[in-house]
Amino acid sequence: MGRSLHAVKSNRVRRPRAFRRAAVTALAAALLAGAATPAVATAGVAAADSRVAVSKASAGQDRPELQKAIQAFVDAGFLGVQVRVNDGRGEWVGSAGQRKLGASAKPPTNGHFWVGSVTKTFHATVVLQLVAAGKIGLDTPVADYLPKLGLDRRITVRMLLQHTSGLFNYTGDLDPDGTWVPGLPATGKEWLDNRFRSYRPEELVRFALSKPARFEPGTGWSYSNTNYTLARLLIEKVTGRSFDAELKRRIVGPLGLRDTVVPGNRTQLPAPYAHGYFRYQDAGQWKVVDVSRQNLSLVAGAGDMISTTKDLHTFFSALNGGKLLPAKLLAEMRKPHPKSDPLYGRYGLGMFVQDLGPTCGTVLNHNGNPPGGYAALMYSSPDGSKTLTASLTAGDAAFDIAKYPKMLDGLVKAAFCGGQAGSAEEAESAE
Repeated sequence: MGRSLHAVKSNRVRRPRAFRRAAVTALAAALLAGAATPAVATAGVAAADSRVAVSKASAGQDRPELQKAIQAFVDAGFLGVQVRVNDGRGEWVGSAGQRKLGASAKPPTNGHFWVGSVTKTFHATVVLQLVAAGKIGLDTPVADYLPKLGLDRRITVRMLLQHTSGLFNYTGDLDPDGTWVPGLPATGKEWLDNRFRSYRPEELVRFALSKPARFEPGTGWSYSNTNYTLARLLIEKVTGRSFDAELKRRIVGPLGLRDTVVPGNRTQLPAPYAHGYFRYQDAGQWKVVDVSRQNLSLVAGAGDMISTTKDLHTFFSALNGGKLLPAKLLAEMRKPHPKSDPLYGRYGLGMFVQDLGPTCGTVLNHNGNPPGGYAALMYSSPDGSKTLTASLTAGDAAFDIAKYPKMLDGLVKAAFCGGQAGSAEEAESAE
């Protein structure tokens, strides 16, 4: 989730275009969930022995291209990585780096982690299931369902899911001229000091509505957590049940997802898990804090869920394999908006559509990270037969964000393109 603007101290800070591009680059920054990015602020140091660990599920599979791609993240400064790839060759599961600073153990390949904006894909799926059931109209004004919020009646359900509502992002937003407008404490030491604070979804939305809209509804595209917090409120209003209960009924139960959780105000990851850290500067000195525990009610509906690489594989494979939505609505989900940021594909309804080139084809994806310590990757082929799911954890070392697009490109192409590396031109343009 979010942008790496943890050093912002004033109310409005002008950032050059190059900085804006880099901020979006790191872990899909503004295209994820809306706050700080661990790859920028807190990426971790590699262990002395950071050889890739491969699980028994991968026995007999020699996948050096995947091992190399995982190790690149650790060598560049991440503390740990766990990856799961499912394709025609079976399942490959591996990890690299450290589970915890000062420990030699590698991240568990079945570890739980904060998934950040991957949460949005789950919400979009539930909303579209309700559309299929005739309980929600995709092009109906959201105000018809949530009249007490005073929403602009031009904002439709579709606009929430595709980020075209124009609503201010409550964790902070960039004006069109590059001016950063802070939101609720979601970056830097301010977030760190408030990371156990509890928020109500209505509180988040009302804060966003107190700010000027970015543009007239439907006339532009801007990634905003506010849209998906509203999607949660919409689901709960229409069904009369909590999102957690509806998710269990519609997705978690039918797919047998054992480790996917909507934590609410709970701050503890279920065991096993890898530790994530937040690196920040205080009084001229760099400090590091374990942020494995954090209250993600700050991004309710937009980035607050917990899962595992196995559950994310099962979910995204089923979704793209046509098991959760009618074909017509799955097609709507994959209809990319032309004005959306193209860095990791164009945005549809809760997922990105990315073209990897003529030899690799199209992948669907949504990545994410909470304000500190963690990041999640979720990719699939259009038919759901190939998936890549991963968790990255940050440690106590600085990290050059310019390296991230090339490493991500290398991992994705190792999984979907037989190990092709991104070209120098692709890497340069991504930076």
